Amino acid sequence: MKRVFAIIAVLMFGAIFLGVVGGYSERKTRSPLAEYYLTQVPRELGAPNVVTGILITYRGFDTLGEVAVLFMVAASVGVLLASKSGENAQGTNATRFDERQPSELVRTGAEVILPLIFLFGAYVIMNGHLSAGGGFQGGAVVASGTMLLMLASSPTELNHGFLSVTESLAGVLYVSIGILGIVFADGFLDSHILPLGTFGTLLSAGAIPVISALLGIKVGAELSVVIDRFRH
Repeated sequence: MKRVFAIIAVLMFGAIFLGVVGGYSERKTRSPLAEYYLTQVPRELGAPNVVTGILITYRGFDTLGEVAVLFMVAASVGVLLASKSGENAQGTNATRFDERQPSELVRTGAEVILPLIFLFGAYVIMNGHLSAGGGFQGGAVVASGTMLLMLASSPTELNHGFLSVTESLAGVLYVSIGILGIVFADGFLDSHILPLGTFGTLLSAGAIPVISALLGIKVGAELSVVIDRFRH
C-alpha cells in the first residue's frame, strides 16, 4: 500500500508540474514593477546591480530576516553537533585525522587554489553593487574555501570563539547601519547615509558596499562554523 500511495503522489506532482509548464509563456515585455526598479535603482541608489540594490535597501527587512534565520540554523547545528566529551573527543578526532591524511594532490591543489578562492570571495562581496554577486554569494564562496582547507589539512581546527565574535559584530554593525538610516535618511537600511559617489565605481552606491561586506563576513563565518561542526 505504501508503494501505491507513493506512486499516486508522484503522479499527482507530475500532473501539477505539467500544468505549470504547459501554462507557461515567456513574457515579451517588462512588467511595470520591473521597469520601475530598473530605472529607479540606478537613479536613487547609484547601484548598477539592481538585484543587490533591491535586496539590501528596498527589501532590507527581508534580508535582516534571512540573516537571522541563518544565525539560528548555525546556532542549532552548534548545539546539536557540539562535542560532549571535551578533551577525549578532541583526542579521538586527532587520531581519526591522523589515520586519514589527505592525498598529496589535494594538499598541493589547495595551496594553489585556496588564495584564489578567498580572493574571489572578497571580490564578489565588494563588487556586489556593480556586478553579479553580493554578501550572501561572496560569504558562501569564502565558506567553500574553508571547506577545502579542512579537506586539505585535516587537523585544522577553526577558532569558533573568533568566528562567533566576528559574526556577532557584523550583525550588530548591520543593524546599526539600518538604524542610522532611520535617523539620518528616510528609513531602515537607507543607503543614503553615505554619499552615492560616482556611478559605476567601487566607492559608490552609498552604504550598500558596506552592508554587503558585513553580510559577507557574517555569512562566511556562520557557514564555516556549520561546515566544521559537521566534520566532527
